[in-house]
Amino acid sequence: MTEDSADSALQQARILMQALPHMLRYDEATVVVKYGGHAMGDDKVARDFSRDMVLLEQSGVNPVVVHGGGPQIGAMLGKLGIKSEFADGLRVTDKATMEIVEMVLAGYINKQIVGFINSEGGRAIGLCGKDGRMVTAEKLSRPNHEDGKAIDLGFVGEVSKVDTTVLGQLLGRELIPVLAPVAQGLDGETYNINADTFAGAIAGALGAKRLLFLTDVPGVLDKNKQLIKELKVEDIPGLVADGTITGGMIPKVETCMYAIERGVEGVVILDGKLPHAVLIELLTDHGAGTLITR
Repeated sequence: MTEDSADSALQQARILMQALPHMLRYDEATVVVKYGGHAMGDDKVARDFSRDMVLLEQSGVNPVVVHGGGPQIGAMLGKLGIKSEFADGLRVTDKATMEIVEMVLAGYINKQIVGFINSEGGRAIGLCGKDGRMVTAEKLSRPNHEDGKAIDLGFVGEVSKVDTTVLGQLLGRELIPVLAPVAQGLDGETYNINADTFAGAIAGALGAKRLLFLTDVPGVLDKNKQLIKELKVEDIPGLVADGTITGGMIPKVETCMYAIERGVEGVVILDGKLPHAVLIELLTDHGAGTLITR
C-alpha cells in the first residue's frame, strides 16, 4: 500500500468512526425532509440531495421527502398567461390556478424528484396528500393584517387530519415516499397546502425523530448574522420579540414549534444548497444548521 492510499484509507476510517454512532442513533428512525422550491433549481444540488436520500435509506433510516414548488408554479402560471393575485402577501388560488398548482406539484416536480432518486439507485414513490386519503384538508381562513377581516384565498388549505396508513405500508421496505402538498377536503375540493406546514403535520403524525427544512439560508442567525446552532422552543418568542428572528424566518420557526408540539423530537433549519447538507446534519458531530428541540 502506498503512502497516499494509506492516508486515504485512514481518512475513510475516521469518517466512518464519526458517522457510525449517528447511524446507530437513526437506525429505523423516520426522518422527514422538506425540500424547498428554491433548493430544487440546480441539477447538481438535486443529484446530491437524491444520493443523500438513497444513502440514508441504505443506512437503515426511513426518509420521507416533502417538496414545495412555489417558483416553478409561478413560472408555469406566467407561461400560460394566468395572472396571480395576492392578498396580504398570499397567492389567491382560484379554480384555474389550482389546476396548474396540482399539475406542477403532484405531476412535474414530484416525478422529477422521484426520477432523480431512482437514477441514484433508490426506489422512490411519488404521492400527494390525496393518495389513500393521507391528508384531509380544510379551507384556510386568514385574517387581513390591516382590518382583521377574513381573506378569501380560494383553494388554499391547511391540514385537518393525517392518516399514516399508506406511509406505514411503505416505510421500512426500501422505498422512499416523495410527497406533494396537495390534498382533498371533505367538500371534495382540492387544496394547495403550504409545504412547510404539510411537512410538519406528516412528521408529527409519523413521530419523526427529525424534520429537516432545506432552505436558502444557513439556519436561524443571531443579530451579528452568526448561525445559532441550537434553540429551545421556549427561546423562540423572545427572539421574535427582540427582532433577532424576522421576516420569512418567523413562519418557519412557527412551523418548527407546530411540528414539535405534534411529537417530532427535533427540527432543523439548514441550507439546502450546501452539498450533502442532510448527511452533514445527521451523520457528523457538528451538524449543518439550527436544531430546535423541546
